[in-house]
Amino acid sequence: MKYLLGLCAFIFLFSCTPQTTNSKYTKIEYQAGACFGFCPVFKMTINADRTAIFEAEHFNFNDKPSKDEFSKPREGTFTGTIKEKDYNKLIRLLDGLDVKNLKDKYGSRNITDLSTAYLRINFNDGTSKNVEDYGKRGSEKLSEVYHFIEDLRKNQEWTKVQ
Repeated sequence: MKYLLGLCAFIFLFSCTPQTTNSKYTKIEYQAGACFGFCPVFKMTINADRTAIFEAEHFNFNDKPSKDEFSKPREGTFTGTIKEKDYNKLIRLLDGLDVKNLKDKYGSRNITDLSTAYLRINFNDGTSKNVEDYGKRGSEKLSEVYHFIEDLRKNQEWTKVQ
């Protein structure tokens, strides 16, 4: 009886631990370039252990940006740990992209005032994939990844280091 009770307790405790996604990605880098407006300019690097570096240049924290921000110094470098739930969602979004088969370049340079997204993915097998997307409209799923990463700037805990 006590073995049965111990087994039930073990199963209960094991079922309460959060399920993590085994990531096939060692590093995810996203960089948002400038535009002729108030597009956030930053770079974020997310490691497989969920630690992250957020290098904020301009327009990342102010909901009502102005041209005065161009004359201010860069906003800073921040570190943090991506919440497990958010990291797992990011992995699912990337898995849904079939990252290795994405094109290297998206977008048309006929319009000259759009931001460029740079997505760099390093895989566990030592390979990597770099995507450059002028206008951030490569595909609907790719845009969803960009928006998700851009939201991480505001929905995670960041500690300024520089």
